[in-house]
Amino acid sequence: MTDSEDTAGDESEVASRAVSKSELFFGFLKIGLLGFGGIAPWARRVIVEERQWVTDKEFAAILGVGQILPGPHTMNAAVMLGDRFQGVTGVLLCLVGQMVMPLVIVTSLAVVYQRFASIPEVRAALIGAAAGAAGLVLGTALKMTQKIKPSRLALVVAAIPFVAIGLLDWPLVPVVVTMVPLSVALAAVERRA
Repeated sequence: MTDSEDTAGDESEVASRAVSKSELFFGFLKIGLLGFGGIAPWARRVIVEERQWVTDKEFAAILGVGQILPGPHTMNAAVMLGDRFQGVTGVLLCLVGQMVMPLVIVTSLAVVYQRFASIPEVRAALIGAAAGAAGLVLGTALKMTQKIKPSRLALVVAAIPFVAIGLLDWPLVPVVVTMVPLSVALAAVERRA
């Protein structure tokens, strides 16, 4: 059996798997608890690696659609996965599961922060936490890139906004408005080739 046949078999097993309501709720409860400050890496770990609800490729597609829809992309992913496995009830369970722990944590931290906000070490800790979250996002992107194996063209399309926004400090909206139709057109050309 070749690697592609093995992968196809794994993907069909994942696609045919039934996911219960309690699995959805507790899976997204875990994502909400672990993903504080950087949820996408934990969402991928729970959804793809631990629970095997979808493949890496499916997760990337769901996350991609979630990013172009209004609202947080992982919440959009929760809606799509909840609907896929349990309909409207699944959507509600995923959303509530994902939001419960962050609400409890943020409310608790707000009370603590109000008391200790003037301490320089607290400010430094928040800067460190932001750097850690950025590292988690980058690590997840690299992990997904290894499994999905994007084409050179896809890497170039990803690099352009990174350079434009991250390094050249260009405004986000014009870069996105330019890159969306460009990337769609390039993907269409690449498929025909």
